[in-house]
Amino acid sequence: MAASGEKVTRRGFLNVLLGTSVFAWLGTVLYPVMRYFRPPEIREAVVTSLKVAHVNELPPDSGMVFKFGRRPGLLVHTPDGQLKAYDAICTHLDCTVQYSRERQQIWCACHNGRYDLNGINVGGPPPRPLDSFRVDIDENGDIHVSKEA
Repeated sequence: MAASGEKVTRRGFLNVLLGTSVFAWLGTVLYPVMRYFRPPEIREAVVTSLKVAHVNELPPDSGMVFKFGRRPGLLVHTPDGQLKAYDAICTHLDCTVQYSRERQQIWCACHNGRYDLNGINVGGPPPRPLDSFRVDIDENGDIHVSKEA
C-alpha cells in the first residue's frame, strides 16, 4: 500500500484487489473442507428417570447392570429385600462395577475395588463412594430409577 500522501496506482490497486480475492476464495473453499473433516457433535437426550425392570425379574441377593443414558447403572436387590441403584462406573478408573453375591458387595473387577451395599468404598483403590440413584416401584411392580436432585 502507499504511504500517506502517495498516490495509489492502478497496478497497486489491482494487486490489492487480486490478493484480497484470492484469500476470500481460499476461505470459501477451505471452510467447507475443514467442516467436512470435523465430526458432528452428537447430542443425547438427558435421561433423568428410567424403567429398569419388574420386581419379579430381580430376586433378592442379586444385581443387574442397566443402561442409564450413555452410562451404565447398577440395580441391587439386597439380601434383606431393599432395592438400591448406583452409577455403575467405578470412581477409580471408570471401569464398570457389578454385584458380587459371594462377597455381598459391589465389586470392580479391574483393580479389585469394593463398595458396600450403600455404595461406600470399603476396599481397593476407589477414592470415593458411588453416585446413588433413587429407586421407586409403581403400582404395577415396575422398578423406576431416577437421578436424585
